[in-house]
Amino acid sequence: MSLFVIGDLHLCYGVPDKTMEIFGGWDNYQQRIIENWQNTVSKDDTVVIAGDVSWGMSLAQAYEDFRIINELPGTKIILKGNHDYWWTTKNKMDNFFAESGFETLNILHNNHYAYGKYAVCGTRGWVNMPDEPADAKVLGREAQRLDVSIKSAIDAGLEPIVFMHYPPIFAGSFNYDILDVLYRYKIKRCYYGHIHGAKGHSLAVKGCYDDIDFALVSGDYLQFVPLKVE
Repeated sequence: MSLFVIGDLHLCYGVPDKTMEIFGGWDNYQQRIIENWQNTVSKDDTVVIAGDVSWGMSLAQAYEDFRIINELPGTKIILKGNHDYWWTTKNKMDNFFAESGFETLNILHNNHYAYGKYAVCGTRGWVNMPDEPADAKVLGREAQRLDVSIKSAIDAGLEPIVFMHYPPIFAGSFNYDILDVLYRYKIKRCYYGHIHGAKGHSLAVKGCYDDIDFALVSGDYLQFVPLKVE
């Protein structure tokens, strides 16, 4: 039984005109995701999907993408990305999965999921735009959601591992609203996606920084192979 993570699947089986194949490194990416997943993950494993799961604009449009993910091996824990326009309330998403028979799909939102002595925690995050009031409001809400997720894990006696969509640090930009939460709870590991392309990958913070081990897990960076966490 292992824990894996991968972000930015950007599946588009329900809306094929949204394919990422127009970008370099994304050729035949949907089939590569499926094949690599099947060759890497077993039915007893758990996979965190760190946002940007489907290009569907609604749960109905994303149905085919969820059906395919549901049929892949393992339990899946899904958090929100900036392109997950299908995202709605947790109750509606849970009900949609239940009514569709998607028994392997779970939503990470103001909660945690136990994995042995660890806990899968996290939230979407946001961009670091401190001079923009609207962005500051969203960022404050995301920091609060991360706090709630981590605290729920600690209250359960578990060690949090944090998963996000946006990076808390990118190049010379520091998202202190999020970092303050990570520092407060002495988080040791943080996995994030969102960053694409060779230049973006080169600027992403990877490895230990301020006693936190950061890892970039966007699909194209991982060559669409889920990364083993634990």
